[in-house]
Amino acid sequence: MAHFICNGYSKIFGFSRGKNIGISLFLTLFTLLPLLIQAQGKKELNVLFMISDDLTATALSSYENGASHTPNIDKLASEGTRFTKAYCQYPVCGPSRASMMFGYYPNATTTYGYVSGREKVGPNRQSWAQLFKDNGYYTARVGKIFHMGSVDILKGRNGKDDPVSWTERFNSPAPEVFAKGEHELVQNNPFGLLTLPKDSLWNGGNQIHIVKTEEYEIQTDAETANKVSKLLRAHKNEPFFIAAGFFRPHVPFVAPKSSFDSYPHEQIVMPPKVDGDWDDIPEQGINYVNSVNGEMTVEQEKKAVAAYYASTSFLDDQVGKVLQTLKEEGLEKNTIVIFTSDHGYFLGEHRFWMKVGLMEESVRVPLIIKVPGQAPAVCYSFAELIDLYPTISELAGLQAPEAIQGKSLAPLIDNPKLEVRDFAFSVSQRNGRMGYLIRSSEWAYIQYGEQAEGGMELYDMNYDKGQYNNLALYPKYTEVVSEMQGLLKDKLAEVRANDLGIEY
Repeated sequence: MAHFICNGYSKIFGFSRGKNIGISLFLTLFTLLPLLIQAQGKKELNVLFMISDDLTATALSSYENGASHTPNIDKLASEGTRFTKAYCQYPVCGPSRASMMFGYYPNATTTYGYVSGREKVGPNRQSWAQLFKDNGYYTARVGKIFHMGSVDILKGRNGKDDPVSWTERFNSPAPEVFAKGEHELVQNNPFGLLTLPKDSLWNGGNQIHIVKTEEYEIQTDAETANKVSKLLRAHKNEPFFIAAGFFRPHVPFVAPKSSFDSYPHEQIVMPPKVDGDWDDIPEQGINYVNSVNGEMTVEQEKKAVAAYYASTSFLDDQVGKVLQTLKEEGLEKNTIVIFTSDHGYFLGEHRFWMKVGLMEESVRVPLIIKVPGQAPAVCYSFAELIDLYPTISELAGLQAPEAIQGKSLAPLIDNPKLEVRDFAFSVSQRNGRMGYLIRSSEWAYIQYGEQAEGGMELYDMNYDKGQYNNLALYPKYTEVVSEMQGLLKDKLAEVRANDLGIEY
């Protein structure tokens, strides 16, 4: 065999076996041959990316909520690496997803609205999915990956999608708020007198509208799960990047009646209500939706939480369908699986609801990454959604663009005790002013305006996990505030040192 290969390479490269250069080249090729054969036989790692909408980490039983029932996500968490300190970069759908998919911080691209983000990065920068597409992968989006509004979901429209990212894309229209079943609006409806509008371009008005549908009604997330399962079967023999964009538990809270059975609202225990809770929170920190301006009664608050959990349980059922298909098709052994959310969600903490704010419930997200052949683990390092682009690219053997701003979490999959970040960074814009979050292991520091002109918040996260005592103005914590401001100043400089050509 060695003689045959030697003669073959002699003819191919035209050297005499008697010459040193020929012998050297032959030995080099002979040494590399096993590696070349191994590389040829190695199958590419596929990617199954599942993202929910408005799902806070505290709503999953695999994190810290014993009242919720999410067995399929829990099972995935028990098989992969579960990140306990993962944070979004902007607690609103559009900018969070743009940041995650293009790999730049929202305040680097200045992408703050309901857009894809392509407008800011230009035509020549690859999105995360596009990198895989350009490397020969079949890439498909089902449902909401880049931004889609609630009516886009209802109508089955593409929303603010980025078409060049995908080989194919599919939407999952459903009746949503117009589904047959029991309807109840529990926000801005204190007497329960408001009825369902009949405007076909309305899907709950981004309010907490609860719909307990008949069992046979079409559900957008069920449609997404079914289509993703079909795509997995159809493309199992080629490398793929398939993205499943689930819409629940985004409002309206729509789910079959059976999903509500485990959550009787009368048994819901609401977060504690603290007298004077808002007294030490700057105006910008009072969330845009709260029980006061939402005119919510205590019963309505409980119904909202119960419906959120019901929607999350229904989401979990759909995740289970997709994971079962992956198993049935023998794809677990060569598919990276990711599950996360675009941001968190307030569920009555401080009497706040929905997102936008920079407190823990609004910015922290679940993040699970399962890599074939890797042992399950829990990782306590800070991680950001912006890190998914370089992480999954590296795990799949692709080179992400050097200019993107995320950090690869791949080393943490091998060794979950490592840390890649000292803190997490998020931003949020409201009434024309930016808010910034520095979340370290000990502190949560929130600053409104680059010079803190809108105020500050500082919470000791070891002793005040509920963030009830703002320490920012206490003289005792002057040095801590100064340290946090220094971290923020350096972080802003780092974010702005990019290749986007934007003046800040």
